[in-house]
Amino acid sequence: MLCQECGKRPASLHFSKIVNGDKSEYHLCETCAREKGELIPGTSGGFSIHNLLSGLLNFETVEQGKRAASPENLRCEVCGMTYSQFSKLGRFGCSSCYKYFNDRLDPLFKRVHGNTVHTGKVPVRVGGEIRTKRQIEDLKRRLQESISQEEFEAAAQLRDQIRELERQISE
Repeated sequence: MLCQECGKRPASLHFSKIVNGDKSEYHLCETCAREKGELIPGTSGGFSIHNLLSGLLNFETVEQGKRAASPENLRCEVCGMTYSQFSKLGRFGCSSCYKYFNDRLDPLFKRVHGNTVHTGKVPVRVGGEIRTKRQIEDLKRRLQESISQEEFEAAAQLRDQIRELERQISE
């Protein structure tokens, strides 16, 4: 397919734009895409997941800077990565970074994932305790509903199920 702009070079960038519900498809060569100001993935100035995360982190740095002391001083004691470096790279240096940057991660995770607690599927072979805790939470919710509706026999059964599951976890 040739570039729809110049009609000479092969189109290497294919994308769709949706503006106010109107969808437009473009097939451009790299030169025409640059001239039109479109970003090309994988090139400087192009979109990448690291740019996305860095942008989110920089936003947070500005927000956090208003509330807390300088994030530049925040450093992982295991790998030595600073929070500023993490903001630029968009990835941690080691697993301990989660611990050292924990205070600043919850707002970021909430913005990216919509929540700070994993609520998705749990693998069957490794999620035994997690499934049990979720079951307990569900039973507690149902217990509160039963109490509010004055169904005390059902509430007592739910209470016993909760105690049994909590006993299983503690063993």
